[in-house]
Amino acid sequence: MSTGGGKKMGLVGASSLVVANMVGTGLFLLPSSLANVGSISILGWIVAAIGASALGLVFAHLGMVDPKPGGPYAYARDHLGAFPAFQTNMLYWIANVIGNVAIAVSVTGYLATFFPALKGQMVANVTTAAIIWLFVWLNTRDASVIGKFTAVSTIAGILPIAFVGLLGWFWFQPEVFRASWNPEALPTYTAVERSASIALWAFLGVESAAVSAGVIDNPRRNVPLATVIGLLLSTVIYISCTTVLMGIIPGEHLRTSGAPFSEAARLMLGPWAGVLIALAAILKASGSLVGWILIVAQSAQAAAQDGMFPKRFGKTNAHGMPVQNLVITGVMMTAILIATASPNVATQFSSITDATVVLMALPYIYSVVAMWRLNRIIDVDRGRKRFLVVAGIIACMYCVSVVLGQSDLLGRKALIVLLATVPLYALIRVTRKPEALAAGES
Repeated sequence: MSTGGGKKMGLVGASSLVVANMVGTGLFLLPSSLANVGSISILGWIVAAIGASALGLVFAHLGMVDPKPGGPYAYARDHLGAFPAFQTNMLYWIANVIGNVAIAVSVTGYLATFFPALKGQMVANVTTAAIIWLFVWLNTRDASVIGKFTAVSTIAGILPIAFVGLLGWFWFQPEVFRASWNPEALPTYTAVERSASIALWAFLGVESAAVSAGVIDNPRRNVPLATVIGLLLSTVIYISCTTVLMGIIPGEHLRTSGAPFSEAARLMLGPWAGVLIALAAILKASGSLVGWILIVAQSAQAAAQDGMFPKRFGKTNAHGMPVQNLVITGVMMTAILIATASPNVATQFSSITDATVVLMALPYIYSVVAMWRLNRIIDVDRGRKRFLVVAGIIACMYCVSVVLGQSDLLGRKALIVLLATVPLYALIRVTRKPEALAAGES
């Protein structure tokens, strides 16, 4: 993938991109979604962490032995064939466009701490739309600018949150945590499955470095390192902070909170702390939104260059960034924002993230299968190959459990989207060279 004359991001920028994409709105609003299941969701976090670690190993290995701009799409294209690649790109693109709206919604939710008028549905939606287009514009700049922005926002955003996650244990009340253990009296298996499914949202982005290999310097070294570093940091932050919140804020209040970290900080140290954390949340979620818009654009750009997306998605400006691609993405995000409008930020966030994780399951499974096929044709130590087979199986099982953990209605809607990719594929004119396509289908 061409990157024009723009500078590429190094290991720090790439690692920050992974952390920024993983620890975005998940950190700031996901506890509210998990509170609907209860503090029993800590068991779901353990399952999710194992599944996400397996996915992380898959993408770290792929990034080390075969770095490809486009990530899951590129791996499906080269090792599974044209149709799986098309499906991967469509689902990955749709899921991430939807997910980006959730990130923008979270920014507005924390802005309401300073501007109460944003709690009104109309004003909130207008503000969210403005946020979307601001960061679409930022992504038309040089890739190194995006890397610097995500690095700064990640550091500035995570440090105050880490403060709450560490010091919050001094305000942790076991009785509050126990009182919200399982409010709906769900069977343990069901509660764990549901919470682990919700928690996948927290780990979306583990493939960020792999997708952005085209704008990362020395990708064979930096992509796997950035993937592992980002995964480890994100996992520790998520589990610690979510548990602390559930022991500070009563469950019935946490479920509807649009700014849970800000409220926890206010209860701990007073109003000034709540304001500080709200600022950190805005900055952190903004960095996450910038990073995810880049990921969506890079994936669609790689597909467009193969003829599996309209050509306009692959056209770049002087900075090597796909402007028309970004504009179309902005229009889609705005339309989804309007379609999912809700008077409650937490409810809107939850409905959007549920749809996103279900659609992401198949692209992740395709990436695992692509890794297995790749390992058959390259020189990989037998012990390592077996280990990666096990890791892939765990990753696939987790992806399947994510779908099972969602509602039947959402599952049916996701199936409709999946089935729609079949006739759509017939309308796509694949422009890859015949010998390259044959290699991908071998």
